[in-house]
Formats: sequence, C-alpha cells, structure tokens
Amino acid sequence: MNWIAILAALSGAVAVGAGAFGAHGAPSKEAAEWLRTGAQYQLIHAVAALVALRMEARGAGWLFVVGGAIFAVTLYLMALGAPRWFGAITPIGGAMLIAGWLWLAWTARG
Repeated sequence: MNWIAILAALSGAVAVGAGAFGAHGAPSKEAAEWLRTGAQYQLIHAVAALVALRMEARGAGWLFVVGGAIFAVTLYLMALGAPRWFGAITPIGGAMLIAGWLWLAWTARG
C-alpha cells in the first residue's frame, strides 16, 4: 500500500473542499483568505508529493504530505474559529514544505 499516494490524493480532496467552502461559505473575509491560502498550498503539495514518488524521493513526499497538512489545517482551524495562536504552528508546516523542495532538488541532482 502506498501511503504517500493515498494521503496525497486525500489531501487534494480536502484542499478542493476547503477552497470551495472558502469561496462560498466562509464566515468572514479573513476566514475566506485563510481557507484559500491553505487550500492552495495543500493542493500544490499534494501534487508535489506524487511527483516526489515518481522521482523516488519518498522523504520529500512525506514532507509534502505532512507539511502541507500542518500548514493548511492550522489555517482551516482558525477559519473555523480556533484561537489565533494556531497561526504560530503554521510555519512548522511551511518549513517542512521548504525541506521537501530541497530534498527534491537534492534527488534531482543525479
């Protein structure tokens, strides 16, 4: 069972749902922006995780899936009313995403 591919696909589905909610049902402009940002990053990194698998860079794939989830979910929770201090967790996910891209670059060097 390929957990990275499964989680990447589920991540993509969640991102589309969050983006749709942000566009049509968010309680405020700020919440809509958090949902839009989270969805954009999560969707991009779901695809990046699949690319990482194709390049045989499983570590990068895991960083994209987990980092994307941490980044996006903290924004989604704030959009749904969680305390703003959740925003302090968001950069942890962002750092994981950056690490994933660096891992992918290292893998691509040959």
